[in-house]
Amino acid sequence: MEGNSESAVLTDQNQEKVKQVIGEVHKVIIGQEEMITRLLIGLFTNGHILLEGVPGLAKTLTISTLSRVLDLDFQRLQFTPDLLPSDLIGTMIYNQKKSEFEVKKGPIFANMVLADEINRSPAKVQSALLESMQEKQVTIGEHTFKLDRPFFVLATQNPVEQEGTYPLPEAQVDRFMMKVFVDYPTKAEEQEIMSRMANLSFEGDVKTVLKKDDIFSIREEVNRIKLAESLEKYIIDLVFATRNPEEHGLEDIAQYINFGASPRASINLHLASRGNAYLEGREFVIPEDIKAIALDVLNHRILLNYEAEADGVTTQMLIERILEKVQIK
Repeated sequence: MEGNSESAVLTDQNQEKVKQVIGEVHKVIIGQEEMITRLLIGLFTNGHILLEGVPGLAKTLTISTLSRVLDLDFQRLQFTPDLLPSDLIGTMIYNQKKSEFEVKKGPIFANMVLADEINRSPAKVQSALLESMQEKQVTIGEHTFKLDRPFFVLATQNPVEQEGTYPLPEAQVDRFMMKVFVDYPTKAEEQEIMSRMANLSFEGDVKTVLKKDDIFSIREEVNRIKLAESLEKYIIDLVFATRNPEEHGLEDIAQYINFGASPRASINLHLASRGNAYLEGREFVIPEDIKAIALDVLNHRILLNYEAEADGVTTQMLIERILEKVQIK
């Protein structure tokens, strides 16, 4: 790779900065490589990420640490049942001195927004956030405001405690590029976490590595990464296999699927595979890039029926079966 060549897709400078970002995050976070790479793929491809995992797996800490490594405005919102849309996007307030209403902007006006436990707030709050994600703008009263670029939404939810929660509707979950399941650390990782966090003098200082211009520059490089037509057709085959399993020799899983993945799945598989290739330092996508991110892109876009639940069949099992069966032509 010739980093100094004007025609090069990737530049050594940006590649080095990405490595530095990961290194800085690991000053605080032990393990969780997959979560960190997925967050960076979302940032570099203009996608939003939903993280799901039990409490204590460093989801919020990873995001807040990443925000300190990036020179971006960051807002963390704890979603609660009494949260209102105006608490998120802002409202009109009356200025007595001027005898007129004026706009008070909410915390959505940031570059990175963390919606912590997004399923704790009712649908009207979720809709306000997800509309902002889709439209990249907010309307307050009669005024419409464009959101700052980059605009990156990260949401977390706890899959265990479902009492008093408001599950995201399928159409809204679909707006997240990826839904990443965060798993427990290994024994060695947890021992290191325990030792580090038991040190009362540990502060987890990190330095800023990327500026806004760097992020836009990296996005341009990701946009130039090549994806062969055969791999584009492979992506389409994977998505269509979730909709019409029988046509792809997957009669054994057809009985479990109510609805297959939407066209957003194809778009985000394309984008995320290029993002994965970028993090691997390649100027082109290979099949392994698509397979690496297929679960995270597809798992929240396939709706299973009651028969799947009764038989203990999960979306992960179906996606693994699809990846096993569908071949590149």
